[in-house]
Amino acid sequence: MLGYRFSKFTPPPENGKSDFEKLLKVFMQLILITSGNVAEALQWLTEVDRQYKLTNSDYGIGDFIEDLKRNGYITEEGPKGEFKLNAKSEQSLRQSALEEIFGKLKKTKSGEHNTQHSGRGDEQTTERRDYEFGDTLEQISVTESLRNAQINHGVESFLLTEDDLEVMESEYKTQTSTVLMIDISHSMILYGEDRITPAKKVAMALAELITKKYPKDTLDIIVFGDDAWQIEIKDLPYLQVGPYHTNTVAGLELAMDILRRRKNSNKQIFMITDGKPTCIKQGIKYYKNAFGLDEKILGKTLNLAGQLRKLKIPVTTFMIATDPYLKTFVREFTKANNGNAYYSSLQGLGNLLFEDFKRNRRKNL
Repeated sequence: MLGYRFSKFTPPPENGKSDFEKLLKVFMQLILITSGNVAEALQWLTEVDRQYKLTNSDYGIGDFIEDLKRNGYITEEGPKGEFKLNAKSEQSLRQSALEEIFGKLKKTKSGEHNTQHSGRGDEQTTERRDYEFGDTLEQISVTESLRNAQINHGVESFLLTEDDLEVMESEYKTQTSTVLMIDISHSMILYGEDRITPAKKVAMALAELITKKYPKDTLDIIVFGDDAWQIEIKDLPYLQVGPYHTNTVAGLELAMDILRRRKNSNKQIFMITDGKPTCIKQGIKYYKNAFGLDEKILGKTLNLAGQLRKLKIPVTTFMIATDPYLKTFVREFTKANNGNAYYSSLQGLGNLLFEDFKRNRRKNL
């Protein structure tokens, strides 16, 4: 037996795409990694081109830069004449993130998160089912029902029975207020692993989904390190990790204040983090301890989880780490809040968050 023979991998050609579109796809990924720094992204793109020959003699990086300006993706109108992203690029980043993450969910097997809240509602889906007593005329799919009648009874004499009727499935149209908390403490880029870029990508995809598909829903985004503050959706590509500890309490308090002002009955918090709480603020001073689980910090965090539970605001924690003592913290926090917890790899983060969002908005939390 000779075993396996390995050869150099040559990716299949991207048929139908122009040179500009191929480079744009790579450029947009680099923009996220460089937190919106166009010059740095172009430097990386030039280096990638040098190593992997992305361009040819007819179309080079210089041509690509001119096309970026011509098509409205970047501008040289920065304070010092440097390149800056236009709003078109920011929207393109969100759309790309939505297609990359949410597009994959459409291909997954159905039934992973069933809910009892389907049936007569006012938000139609693409699913069909047999007619049941009590369904309204508006729910009947005329095209499908007529087709069934022809198949079942022939086309010579028209006959439509109850057994031929198909109904368009629908969901109850709830309005949900969501706060997404993103950890920007220093550990999100430690140990050679970039955890902040996938978190940004998930946030942009969620923002695009809610804006386009659920316009009556609200999404507020919070980042937390030593302190917590709210950011706009348009700020997401530029988000950077800082030399911060993890003040989970500050993030949860700000999320609670935001949701108190929302009139929707369905409210929820999604928290993306890779570590334990290591900081709280006492007056104007910070109490910090990055070594293990500090009882003082832990106590305040769990107390806040209990307050959120009383307000019927569940917290879904996405822990991008698998250390045993971190799992212990997440279990205690989830129990105090009666929420949900996932221990996710970076690759599976988007799928988990979107499935949980879809499930939660179909029920009264």
